[in-house]
Amino acid sequence: MVAAGGGIQFLQASLLLQSFGAYVAVLRDAFGWSKTELSFAAALHQMEAAVIGPILGWIIDRFGAQGVIRTGIAVLGIGFMLLSQIETLIAFYGAFIVIALGSSMCGFMPLNVSLIYWFERKRARALSTLGLGLALGGIAVPLVAWCMTQYGWRATAFGSGVLILLAGLPLSFVMRGRPHLYGEFVDGEPLPATPSRMQAAHREEATRDFTAREALRTPAFWLLSLGHGFALLVVSAVNVHAITHLKEGLGYSVEAAALYIMLMTLAQIGGIAIGAATGDRFDKRLICAGCMVMHMAGLLCLTYATSVTMIVGFALLHGVAWGLRGPFMQAIRADYFGVSAIAMILGLSFTIVVLGQIAGPMLAGILADVTGNYRSGFTILALFAGLGSAFFLLAKKPPRPALAAGGEPQ
Repeated sequence: MVAAGGGIQFLQASLLLQSFGAYVAVLRDAFGWSKTELSFAAALHQMEAAVIGPILGWIIDRFGAQGVIRTGIAVLGIGFMLLSQIETLIAFYGAFIVIALGSSMCGFMPLNVSLIYWFERKRARALSTLGLGLALGGIAVPLVAWCMTQYGWRATAFGSGVLILLAGLPLSFVMRGRPHLYGEFVDGEPLPATPSRMQAAHREEATRDFTAREALRTPAFWLLSLGHGFALLVVSAVNVHAITHLKEGLGYSVEAAALYIMLMTLAQIGGIAIGAATGDRFDKRLICAGCMVMHMAGLLCLTYATSVTMIVGFALLHGVAWGLRGPFMQAIRADYFGVSAIAMILGLSFTIVVLGQIAGPMLAGILADVTGNYRSGFTILALFAGLGSAFFLLAKKPPRPALAAGGEPQ
């Protein structure tokens, strides 16, 4: 399941998430659309995620993630095929809404929830390993950019849709529901042989998982959501605008700019490896706070780059911070609130988190159109990332709700 989920994330990252900046650059040349107009497509993606996040969470908590993931793969592939046929800005938005729907249904939240059900002791390692797919996708960005140059963006988009269907659907059938449905147990522990033993094991626990409503009442829910959202101000802006900044602001070709994205991806893989080794042993909250400072420093290096060294510094700092922090966002929520309602809790938190994903590209794009460059927008976003470290420092683990004497929630 970890490998299959990583494969699905690789497809999304290589063909959509980290290649969207390349589409922005070539569509701007092809149609003359402004940075703000193109950034709005990314905003549509996140607004759609905010709307359906709680709905997906409710469905996954009750029926499992596997059917949602399979449907999402099909919708995502069709969306790319529609993208290859667009002629107008409205058609571009329409195709991207379909892509966004498919991406949400087979993306980060359903895949992470599927693994959270199966892992507890090594949860951070499992989710970090899953994140390798997201990171490795960046290595394929130069190939996607090359395809756009050699064959055109339309053929690249249509071919991406075909590849998603051919490779993604078989991977989606590897994903499973909760372990007890298959006679197995979390972390591979043997299932108690008799109902009485299972009841005795439950009685040993004096606490229970949070419900979604209870989680909403804790400061930790809001602080983690705000910290995550402030991180995505930077991540989403870089995904959408970094290649255009390197091309128009710093004079690199799309292919050369994509190589720096590939270097960022290699650094992201390093961050994931560090997270897999340390996440289950050290305080994730403090690690995430440090990563926010790295996001800030990396974006400032990109913004004011006067040499290759500064661009490399951006790629290393931002990449390591993204790879290290990203998988912890879901792991820390499962650690804090338990797994019983984790999909709904993640869905609700995403309605807050996506504000960062929407605001980051939009703010950078609008200020770039007004001022003629990305300096003011990127600087503001970098400072917000630095501020976001405080949210993680303050987000301490809440006490678990207690069980009544009869084992029922109090």
